[in-house]
Amino acid sequence: QVHLVESGGGLVQAGGSLRLSCVASGRIFSIATSGWYRQVPGKERELVAKITSGGVTVYADSVKGRFTISKDNTRETLYLQMNSLKPEDTAVYYCNAKKILIYWGQGTQVTVSS
Repeated sequence: QVHLVESGGGLVQAGGSLRLSCVASGRIFSIATSGWYRQVPGKERELVAKITSGGVTVYADSVKGRFTISKDNTRETLYLQMNSLKPEDTAVYYCNAKKILIYWGQGTQVTVSS
């Protein structure tokens, strides 16, 4: 089974940047649709961005122009470059991949202070 591990979260001031990484234990990003989701307490987990195996991307309106999803198939790593961060971006960010089965990472906390 594929195991996903996120990293790169932390505390940043509004307007700053962070780069999240998600490393897969097996081959997945070259053959599956993957993405980043985020969740805050009391709210439903929401899609931030996703990327198909072929590299087609989709972004939530709230992050368009600020976030960029990308991947390195050779390294089996998914990235989320987050720029111009806002306090409302504060959440636990999760990596996801779907190929018959759905895989989730453990999440990494992103906190944006004003």
